[in-house]
Amino acid sequence: MAKLLEYRELPLDDLLIDRGQVRTRNVDKEVDALAESIRRQGLLQPIVVCKAEQEGKWEILSGQRRYLAHKLLKRDSINTAVLDVRVDEAEAKAISITENLVRRNLSGPELIDGITFLYNKYGNAKAVHEATGIPYPDVRQYVKYPRLSAGLKKLVEKGNVDLKVALGAQDLAERLDGKVGERDLAKLAKGMDAMSRAQRVRFVKAAANQSGVSVDELLAGADSKAEEVSQIIVTLPKTAHEALKARAKEQGVTQDDVAAAILVEQLSA
Repeated sequence: MAKLLEYRELPLDDLLIDRGQVRTRNVDKEVDALAESIRRQGLLQPIVVCKAEQEGKWEILSGQRRYLAHKLLKRDSINTAVLDVRVDEAEAKAISITENLVRRNLSGPELIDGITFLYNKYGNAKAVHEATGIPYPDVRQYVKYPRLSAGLKKLVEKGNVDLKVALGAQDLAERLDGKVGERDLAKLAKGMDAMSRAQRVRFVKAAANQSGVSVDELLAGADSKAEEVSQIIVTLPKTAHEALKARAKEQGVTQDDVAAAILVEQLSA
């Protein structure tokens, strides 16, 4: 594992943007604003570099937008944190992901791309977790993204459908007879996204037992069987409540949805 060797001011002409950068989308976005911030306040956080293959050059592992901002300001050099060894592509991406996460500027698709690369490199989610510090359940969730169809990926990227719902829709489609086209798959995902967690549990359980039924028929059936709901108040021990909150956060849903899904599954068993 590479370690910080020193902080050093390096000429911009000696820096290269290379393998490690996890940020690949909209790299130039808001560089003007960043440059103005650096002009007024200075560089608050050095970029991270290691030796490049090219003699006398340094590879930027994280901080390419700060580097671009310095070029925009026509600066000659930039403050860098220099690592003691040249790192391989996997470790370069791990450094870039971790640094961007700490700064909370990494977008969902970029994070998915980076984690997927590391997963393919290391072979398991635990190794990615250890390399980046990203929670193990999050790693497992992000690496599911690549198996989505092209249409579902677009829906997730645009924020039209939750990633977990999209995965559930694709899993369900694969269990149905015949091939579900992209249009119907998108319709299924959107329909499931509009349901509560408990409704999705019942819908998937019922739909999985049907064959030769179209997506329109499945969704129409779900609408016709929509149940009137009642609200109840349940008192839980503190440990159970903490577990409920943790599961809701992990799944990206409300505590009510998690509790309802658990009750429905148990009472329907």
